[in-house]
Amino acid sequence: QVQLVESGGGLVQPGGSLRLSCAASGSILSINAMGWYRQAPGKQRELVAAITSGGSTNYADSVKGRFTISRDNAKNTVYLQMNSLKPEDTAVYYCNAAVRRVGVIYEYDYWGQGTQVTVSS
Repeated sequence: QVQLVESGGGLVQPGGSLRLSCAASGSILSINAMGWYRQAPGKQRELVAAITSGGSTNYADSVKGRFTISRDNAKNTVYLQMNSLKPEDTAVYYCNAAVRRVGVIYEYDYWGQGTQVTVSS
């Protein structure tokens, strides 16, 4: 089994910052891409940012220049530094990882339970 545990969400004022963390644990052989998605009420889940095992990154246009994704491969952890937060960033943020488990040939996607980020004055 593989578990992804997120932390770092909360309430912040517009213009503020938050840092999300997501740690993967379990019978992990390797992790390819890791990423953050978000889902606001009444909207579809969308990709926020992703990072490969080699460090290549990809961002949604709406967060470019404000959010930074990074990872610590030794700790199987991915981070999302969110600066200059706006009310429209309010959503549940989900961690995603493409994991190859010990003894399993194929790679599977795993999801965290989600963490609420609310940007409001």
